Amino acid sequence: AIPRMPNGKPNLEGIWQVRNRAAYDLQDHAARYLMPPGAGVVQGGEIPYLPAALKQRQENFAKRYEADPLAQCYMPGVPRIMYLEHPFQIFQTDQMVAMAFEWSLAHRMIHTDGSKAHEGIEFWMGDSRGRWEGDTLVVDVTNHNDRTWFDMSGNFHSEAMQLVERYTMRDANTIQYEVTVTDRKSTRLNSSH
Repeated sequence: AIPRMPNGKPNLEGIWQVRNRAAYDLQDHAARYLMPPGAGVVQGGEIPYLPAALKQRQENFAKRYEADPLAQCYMPGVPRIMYLEHPFQIFQTDQMVAMAFEWSLAHRMIHTDGSKAHEGIEFWMGDSRGRWEGDTLVVDVTNHNDRTWFDMSGNFHSEAMQLVERYTMRDANTIQYEVTVTDRKSTRLNSSH
């Protein structure tokens, strides 16, 4: 059984921490300086970059220790913040799911009240609007800037990126997190990880 709110929705509240190495590289990777090895989380194994974007990704990788926005104390953006290895806490009401992250005291607000996303504004952490599909919280995240990366290996996105996140409680101690990434400016296809 999973914990539930008074309204019957799954209760996501608590302190959580990711258990993978996606923050280092979304794809399969060997150990490198400051990067432990890890299994990839991208469906299909490789991010299907357009040729110019692949070249940019390779340049990002070569300069990753200086160019990574996180190394410059910028916000990690979504989805990267969801798989950093720092704990985060979820608070939940009928109208909103709030996430407070240990990393640099960052936070996210996921509006579940039916309100619409803002238009014409780019955010470091995107604009998150959620809805429940059965026991899964589905979150549309739009209005990103292009200054965040997916990981410390230089995988990146454009400001046109759109995300659909899915949070599903598997048991009282496990939330399954999935995200579908659509970015018409840098990839050939939709990517999931």
